[in-house]
Amino acid sequence: ARRQRQMCIRDRKLMMNKVIDSKHNASYKYFKKIATKKSFRKEENKTILVGPHIINSCLEVKKDIECFIRDEKTESLEIKEIIKSNPNIEIYDLKHGLFLELSDLKSSNGLIALIKIPIEVDIEIKKGLNLFVDGIQDPGNLGSILRTAEAAGIKSVFLSKSSAELWSPKTLRGSQGAQLNLRCYEGQDLLKLFDQVSLPIYSLSVCGDSLYGDDIPKDLILILGSEGGGINAEIISKSTKSISIPMHGSIESLNVGAAAGIFIYEYFRRHRLNVGD
Repeated sequence: ARRQRQMCIRDRKLMMNKVIDSKHNASYKYFKKIATKKSFRKEENKTILVGPHIINSCLEVKKDIECFIRDEKTESLEIKEIIKSNPNIEIYDLKHGLFLELSDLKSSNGLIALIKIPIEVDIEIKKGLNLFVDGIQDPGNLGSILRTAEAAGIKSVFLSKSSAELWSPKTLRGSQGAQLNLRCYEGQDLLKLFDQVSLPIYSLSVCGDSLYGDDIPKDLILILGSEGGGINAEIISKSTKSISIPMHGSIESLNVGAAAGIFIYEYFRRHRLNVGD
């Protein structure tokens, strides 16, 4: 009798799942617009998380998931555990080809989650290292910087209006969901923010004092510029110091994600590792 009850419960749950087998399905069209249209993401204030790793990160920080979108072919124990641990979240089962199209990946990782985009309302520039991102266009570069920032314990990131979209699927893929654990502020007027702080302001540049030749203040703003044009001239004028990373050979500059990582971990080495954090 107990086994029959369990089978009945399982069958009811399967009946609750919504199966999508056509790209003309209204729900699929909605998910596709969220995945591909920046304006629609902003209008709906929603985005998608692709893959069990980033979905687990979302669940760990107690962010609300609206629904799961599952590849019908998935057999992953990790995904089954996510579904089992969150029985009240609605599930859409997609045909394998539709799932690949939605996830924009060559191979399936089995699970997507639709979430509301978290919004940081109260702007706060805290002590420690604050990142100011001025016009970085590539979502992969932005994602890499966010991932490094979280790994190093940085709490606040401020993005100019011309920077890549913080919550796009591509940025999330590059960051592996690091922005879920950071205080990130999109669409900021960085020049106005400078007027509200008394912290030292360093700009990371190809021309400046060597990163390894001077002290780095513990409380600091670091400005990172765009891949092609660097940091806006007006913003550079607000800097108290320009810092560069020494290079040898014929290389003129580093990828902004790599350069940010070098600075962040030199800062981390000086101010955190030495005190046992």
